[in-house]
Amino acid sequence: MKKTVVGLLAHVDAGKTTLSEAILYGAGAIRRLGRVDDRDAFLDTFELERARGITIFSKQAVFSMGDTEVTLMDTPGHVDFSAEMERTLQILDYAVLVINGADGIQGHTETLWRLLKRYQIPAVLFVNKMDQAGTDKERLMAELKDRLDEGCVDFGGWQADGGEWNPGTDERESFAENLAVCDEAVLETYLETGEIGREEIIRMTAGRKLFPVFFGSALKMKGIESFLRGLFEIVRAPKGSSSFGAKIYKISRDSQGNRLTHLKVTGGVLCVKDALIGEEKVNQIRIYSGSKYETVQEA
Repeated sequence: MKKTVVGLLAHVDAGKTTLSEAILYGAGAIRRLGRVDDRDAFLDTFELERARGITIFSKQAVFSMGDTEVTLMDTPGHVDFSAEMERTLQILDYAVLVINGADGIQGHTETLWRLLKRYQIPAVLFVNKMDQAGTDKERLMAELKDRLDEGCVDFGGWQADGGEWNPGTDERESFAENLAVCDEAVLETYLETGEIGREEIIRMTAGRKLFPVFFGSALKMKGIESFLRGLFEIVRAPKGSSSFGAKIYKISRDSQGNRLTHLKVTGGVLCVKDALIGEEKVNQIRIYSGSKYETVQEA
């Protein structure tokens, strides 16, 4: 099975952890929706996080999307824990930047955007809390284009059909034009044929020329289905090397005091008893999803 890592990033109070619940529930990875306010969110695994209602440590959950296994990384949104968030960036294949639709782009949102550019991480945007009074989709889209990138394009109400991206509304031409201007080669093809294929969208997103934008409410599960469908069509697993490679991004300890080395395997295979750092050997491989884990012989 192909594997990819997608990280959730946001300014504090944008509803990032609530979105992680909605994604996992919509993907069938959890059976019930937890809530930050109820202190039972799947990825708020530490008592301090539940008590304060914020994410302090980066955590992961695993779910399937077609033939791809997705590791979803929930990162801290509070600026006090930004170092924990930034360590996680080095292992991401894609990022989902969550924006509070009621407040718009915050200062820390722009900081996150600059970090995504520095690490060259393809990004999809989810504008949350659109159920709240006073939210204005057109104003928010203008703000995204002005303060983040002109390549931000509204993907709400659009779906893939027969291998091509087709609108769910009668605004096909406007959508296609917004896509086409993100890349000169795509624009030339569009002017000649009047069509933009799915592969062009995938390539533009991976190349950080296009930033698909989805709108909804994670708390009300509004827009989650189309968002997940969009991710399924856009996200592609990276090609790995046949030789072993890995990126270590965190060291921690479990509840029994055992030392844990958190890493992403970027190529080849890691097996129990392999030497990972110097002469230190791997004595157990765990794949975490929330607070639970599965032990495997190789990864």
